[in-house]
Amino acid sequence: MRRILVTGGAGFIGSAFVREFHRDFELLVIDNLDYSGDALRIRETGVPLLEVDIRDKETLMEMVEDFHPDAIVHFAAQTHVDRSIVDPEPFFSTNVMGTLNLLQAALETGVRRFIHISTDEVYGDLPPGSDEKFTEESPLRPSSPYSSSKASADLMVQSFVRTYGLPVLIVRPSNCYGPWQYPEKLIPYSILRLLNGEPIALYGRGENIRTWLHVDDCVRGIRIVMERGEIGEIYNLGSDEERRNIDVARLIVRYMGLDENWIEFVNDRPGHDFRYALNTSKIRSLGWEPEISFEEGLRETVRWYIENREWLELKYSEVAGFVKRWQYRALKFLNKHK
Repeated sequence: MRRILVTGGAGFIGSAFVREFHRDFELLVIDNLDYSGDALRIRETGVPLLEVDIRDKETLMEMVEDFHPDAIVHFAAQTHVDRSIVDPEPFFSTNVMGTLNLLQAALETGVRRFIHISTDEVYGDLPPGSDEKFTEESPLRPSSPYSSSKASADLMVQSFVRTYGLPVLIVRPSNCYGPWQYPEKLIPYSILRLLNGEPIALYGRGENIRTWLHVDDCVRGIRIVMERGEIGEIYNLGSDEERRNIDVARLIVRYMGLDENWIEFVNDRPGHDFRYALNTSKIRSLGWEPEISFEEGLRETVRWYIENREWLELKYSEVAGFVKRWQYRALKFLNKHK
């Protein structure tokens, strides 16, 4: 598998895959370069980037036929839960119909591996007080339009294995963090607010729990699944680094030389999942282990954003505009359902 097509390769996790492995493979990146895509993330790799939207079936098919990849690693997706609540349509058109277009293109061109990047959010959440972890056999109980669009895509991908024999594998990572993440997600958005003299804003009381995985550990796991995974199988990809959001925020303010007065709480979002946790014994049996501790990774991530504040500031006005629209709609929702 020398020729690899990377969809969404100018996004956060996709670009980390490109930066990590561009010397090992012949890569071609496609990305629609929407608000969260940025060619700067992979500029120094020299990997060619085509501006292609996976919803454009005709263009996508021509491009896949021309490149004729051995493998496709499919990162391209709409991923932000809050945005999916405000406007679900782009999530289903991209995550479901776009994935269908790509599956059909892969089938037509005879790829040897199709790696579909999913999310732990397809499982729904775990209740307070539970020490359970999701396995790959856990039922899918998505809570948001985002996670339901990804669960729909997962089921469709699995049907292409059973019906057409397409050599597909599914990877379900936990919450990733690290350099170059678009500042609508918790960690970069919190750093951005602090750099602009605003407090971190946490939903509810910050008690929600996530499992954190450094993006570099994530893409190393994806490569191992691509090379060693069994066709038709699903692999959870996560660490043992479970943290409450409030504890993540406390670390961020500490690493930035501030105190907890720089943390505030805002109205919770509708359908907010409480806890995600993954049993990762299956991928560990392939030889993968996370290498970066959360404290080490977060400290380096904070440092990267401070040193690259100009890039963060370029994104600020768009993020701030969305937050204002989101707060307005959330307020209307809460008032309507009191």
